[in-house]
Amino acid sequence: MKYQSRKKAIILLADGTIFYGKAVGKEGTAFGEVCFNTGMTGYQEIFTDPSYFGQLMVTTNAHIGNYGTNKDEIESDSVKIAGLIVKNFSYEFSRSLADSSLQEFLEKSNLLAISDVDTRALVSYIRDNGAMNAVISTEVDDIEGLKKQLANVPDMNGLELASKVSTKKPYFYGDPNATYKISALDIGIKNNILRNLADRDAYIKVFPYNATFEEISEWEPDGYFLSNGPGDPEPLTEAITTAKEIINKDLPLFGICLGHQVIALANGISTYKMHNGHRGINHPVKNLLTGKGEITSQNHGFAINREETEKHPDVEITHLHLNDDTVAGIRMKSKNCFSVQYHPEASPGPNDSIYLFDQFIENIKNSKK
Repeated sequence: MKYQSRKKAIILLADGTIFYGKAVGKEGTAFGEVCFNTGMTGYQEIFTDPSYFGQLMVTTNAHIGNYGTNKDEIESDSVKIAGLIVKNFSYEFSRSLADSSLQEFLEKSNLLAISDVDTRALVSYIRDNGAMNAVISTEVDDIEGLKKQLANVPDMNGLELASKVSTKKPYFYGDPNATYKISALDIGIKNNILRNLADRDAYIKVFPYNATFEEISEWEPDGYFLSNGPGDPEPLTEAITTAKEIINKDLPLFGICLGHQVIALANGISTYKMHNGHRGINHPVKNLLTGKGEITSQNHGFAINREETEKHPDVEITHLHLNDDTVAGIRMKSKNCFSVQYHPEASPGPNDSIYLFDQFIENIKNSKK
């Protein structure tokens, strides 16, 4: 069988460390920042999440592919990761709702995947040494050539990627007769965010990453949304300017993930690249306003500066990540604006934080009054 004679493959990290595996199907080479996700399920949603654009994904779950794929479980129009690294790859699947195997799904997406990797050792190494650029390849006899190519791959710090995943032109989502109209800035938006807004009686117009305040305000929306997305938030100067104008006019604004970081930057709060980021579906967060804990879905490699946030006279920290005390949510004291660093829409993940969409709609209701 084809997976009994698979080609040898390697993972070469930017610091020269090498891990070994075997090609799942397609042969070749792929570059990106290596990172890991600790989720036990939801691999298809992870692979199609625009926030992962340009990254080599290591899955910590020992078995990937065992429940196949389903066309309704994608978060964008295509696979967004740069490559996949797993321990055990399942070529067969057993779920009745699946419409294809993961192998077929990856082949259609022309994605390089390697398995039989000691992912526990690789993840442990990333935890200790930080997320870094890497290359996965079946060209195992050309290590020096791969090192030269890898040296030319741009670092994620300072890298603007939203333009790579954003819509090229505006489009609508939901029921045109819905009660509320929302303008969403697409800097890497997930499908389930749009579903959650539409389920709350909202009609959404989605705009490209560099749309101006005038452009997203022209159809007179009731509220504004800044999406999740990939890369460093600091180069997103157009989005930051747009956020500033929304805030200055005290219009209802909600940001998730990269959108949260853009709102912080619009308030003069800096961001920084994390050692290895937060990526998984069991991250504990405390809501400081209610005192309640939430299990959350997270996917980010950047965070906002906590010290600067605490000193800001008009910004209040609303949520903290309990593993490392990083800022997980903020709100403005004098403006109709709030944001969270994690993914309340889940996909994959728990629904502990779904109330944030209700909060956004409530803010819009109060603003209309």
